[in-house]
Amino acid sequence: MRIRSKRFASGLILLFVLALVAAACSSDDEASDTTAADDTTTTAATADETTTTAATADETTTTEAMSSEPVIVCELAYFTGEFAAYGPSLTADVEFPISQVINADPPLGREWQLISEDIGTPGEAQAARICLEQHNAEILVSQAHGYRQYRDYMLEYIAENDKPLGPTVHGGSIPGNIGGVGSEPLFRAQGLDEGLGMTGSLEAQRQGAATVVVFATQVEGFQLAANAAVATAEALGLEVLDRIDVPAEQPSYGAEAQRIAGLNPDAVIVQAGSVESATLIKQSAEAGLSLAWIGETGWIQPEFIETLGTEPISSQKSIGYAAFAYNSDTPAWEFYQPLWDDTPGYGDEFGDATDQYHFSTYDLMTHTALGVVKAGSYAASAVAPAMFEVGDPPGTVCYSYPACKALLDAGEDIDYEGVTGPGTYSAGGVNALVQSYTPFNADGTVGEAILLDPTLALDTLSIIAVQAECETPNPAGTNPASPGCEW
Repeated sequence: MRIRSKRFASGLILLFVLALVAAACSSDDEASDTTAADDTTTTAATADETTTTAATADETTTTEAMSSEPVIVCELAYFTGEFAAYGPSLTADVEFPISQVINADPPLGREWQLISEDIGTPGEAQAARICLEQHNAEILVSQAHGYRQYRDYMLEYIAENDKPLGPTVHGGSIPGNIGGVGSEPLFRAQGLDEGLGMTGSLEAQRQGAATVVVFATQVEGFQLAANAAVATAEALGLEVLDRIDVPAEQPSYGAEAQRIAGLNPDAVIVQAGSVESATLIKQSAEAGLSLAWIGETGWIQPEFIETLGTEPISSQKSIGYAAFAYNSDTPAWEFYQPLWDDTPGYGDEFGDATDQYHFSTYDLMTHTALGVVKAGSYAASAVAPAMFEVGDPPGTVCYSYPACKALLDAGEDIDYEGVTGPGTYSAGGVNALVQSYTPFNADGTVGEAILLDPTLALDTLSIIAVQAECETPNPAGTNPASPGCEW
């Protein structure tokens, strides 16, 4: 089931909301205490009760399996704002594994119910609060670019309630040393945003470029990736002629196209949305430029080619995007690919299974469901360690939710391997990916992905990745899940 909730305040509605806010402010402390008390009574009233409830997998399974209430999965969605063009497709990506796979045999017998809260107009922090305080979400999908603004709130909420779980498709802007623990259960679907910028520069070098321009819109994730592109280019000995930062959602980037023309680089590394990117390339082609354009994962979205058209492709040296590859030589792909492509409302409406958002979201949600089965609980403190257990050896290798769940139900340890590769995560909840570059063909279709040197990519990423600096690691020497972190 999917529910889309979009809030657009105007007129009397705005006055009514303001009145409610004013009333709420006068009793905010009482309301917060009451909400915390109610939530804590239900799920984790005290540390002792939490320990008792989740003391063993058997006890927790028995307790939670008795519940018939659906599990609310709340997606931080993109129906408005600079990523609005992606919104319906991204929501379908989350809905697909839930409706087509997981709910056929849901963890602990509780079906998952998807609710999508728009973040474009109210903002990510407000949407997250709505998910938790109004929808009582047990799984919050895709904490992302705005996470730093409400991180302290999330840590407090999780400490009091031992929820929600935090699978994130768009969390690559969050530092890699934050997440992966019960007190901050962030697990990413697409690695770090730095990886995209890094891969762009690696590909520029592979294509023989000596000079590059880095272009980025002023969105945190794109800025982070652009920083990584510059750092990687300099480390590789490429000359960065200019770094161009511009607002998102401009109707024209003609001035920037002229600026790039004056610089005459061998390649342009672009960190921007699909529509903005296509607009820049189209206007550059109209100005007579012929360059190598290296973009980011979002270019796989249909809006990129729809905006660009196919005519500019043949006039440019190359157009393609840095991303990560799927593994088609695995039973995981054999299970997922025909199911996505052949199910009405997915492949026919949002493109085939090779789209990075489609298969990476599928893998992440599958892994999360298996983590719940392994933990025997929806408690973050139990599921976070289980996420590592179901994806790491030793264990029987399995490739789909039904097969892996059957093994878990039989009491076996498993090693889930999905379509993005081995189901392994770093200590901070960052998954292992194979970096790649995918070119566009002259007719607008995508070509064969080119895999990049994984050792070079890993070594480079370890140097340039942003680390959060935290006052107090919690516990000492491990992933910092405490307030006071800066990045």
